[in-house]
Amino acid sequence: MIGRGDANQQNSAAVKGLSWVSILRLGLVQASLGAIVVLTNSTLNRVMIVELALAAVIPGLLVGLHYGVQISRPLWGHRSDIGNSRTQWILGGLALLALSGTAAAATTFLFEISFAAGLAAAVLAYALIGVGIGASGTSLLTLIATKTAPERRASAATITWMLMIAGIVVTSIVTGINLEPYSHLRLVTVTALTGVVVLVLSAIAVAGIERKPTMVGETGREKPGSFRESVREVWSDPEARLLTVFIFLSMLAYSTQDLILEPFAGLLFGMSPGETTKLSGTQHGGIFAGMALVGIAGWLFSKRKPGLMKMFIVTGCVGSGMALTGLAVSASFAPAWPLEINIFVLGFMNGAFAVAAIGTMMILAGAGKKANEGMRMGVWGAAQAISFGLGGLAGTIALTLGRWATAQDSTAFAIVFSMEAVLFLMSAAIALRIGGGQVAQPRLPVHREPSAVPAE
Repeated sequence: MIGRGDANQQNSAAVKGLSWVSILRLGLVQASLGAIVVLTNSTLNRVMIVELALAAVIPGLLVGLHYGVQISRPLWGHRSDIGNSRTQWILGGLALLALSGTAAAATTFLFEISFAAGLAAAVLAYALIGVGIGASGTSLLTLIATKTAPERRASAATITWMLMIAGIVVTSIVTGINLEPYSHLRLVTVTALTGVVVLVLSAIAVAGIERKPTMVGETGREKPGSFRESVREVWSDPEARLLTVFIFLSMLAYSTQDLILEPFAGLLFGMSPGETTKLSGTQHGGIFAGMALVGIAGWLFSKRKPGLMKMFIVTGCVGSGMALTGLAVSASFAPAWPLEINIFVLGFMNGAFAVAAIGTMMILAGAGKKANEGMRMGVWGAAQAISFGLGGLAGTIALTLGRWATAQDSTAFAIVFSMEAVLFLMSAAIALRIGGGQVAQPRLPVHREPSAVPAE
């Protein structure tokens, strides 16, 4: 028989949720996802365009395909809700991602023989890449949200995303070294070895995490129903619906600039490819700084200021809109404009709102009447994936149409940046209506014997 003091001590320990070490471990899994994705989105993209001399639209459509397939994220989230373990979906999705990423690299051999065969194989590989990312990424974020104490979720989101970016950077450097001299066989080998390494690392990192106490509270919550019932339950929640619309609009604005920012600096400011690459580094430095600020502030002040995440979301969106307005204005004053400062501010505001939005997703994941955290994360993840898939394409189309209609690069770029600024301001207006910045106190499960602790 366990005494009241022992029970209170256990509940007190449970309030802490995941330790910082455990959060870092799960961040390594996100870094593993980024490591494989960068090989397909960046390295293989370049090989298809340069070494295989394919039209740039081919890898562009393939990348868009894997984002499009991620509309299935709610399905994988629901499967993890009704299953006994999210860990199996994390590792299973990551294994599929590693295999399909290697298969995508291997299509380089087929393209040399037959364009049709190479394209067919690439379509299948990229579709499976989308499935792997959706299954693993959705379950991972859900696991973090359900096992992390509310006051640590903003910092957990920061750590997770910064480690993902770090994984992308490290993989890019290591891959670049080991791909010299380039050959298709070397690309396949490097991709396969990367998959094996990150899968083993992730298996070690996620081991035992699911045995930790659940922080969203199980008492009084119904079990998730069918897939259709879960979708209906999430969409009938005004907070969840508003957050979905916010994620779609804000991430659309966030991603629209991806493919046009460096051409803008090159055409209007006369920057060389090396200089525009450094400019991209400046933007990512700003993103890192913005994320770090939100993570540190969340760690220090979230208990005393429950509306902190909402403030960062709104401020980040408004600031991003102002930075994009600055870029629109700079088109008329180029090259006499502090472009590097403007880009750093844009990255800073982007990083702040993005990680605050992810933290809010983690907070609202357990807000439903039913235990359908995976479904909620799946719906929001699908909205983000669709935005990313559309963003780059929308930016290039809008720029092309603007150049055709005005016959002036400066005016065309100004129009696109102004459209993005409007999207960010609309996103800020929606964020003001979201009450997810209020951090709810976790409802601890009633103490039972140790055997009642859920097994992995």
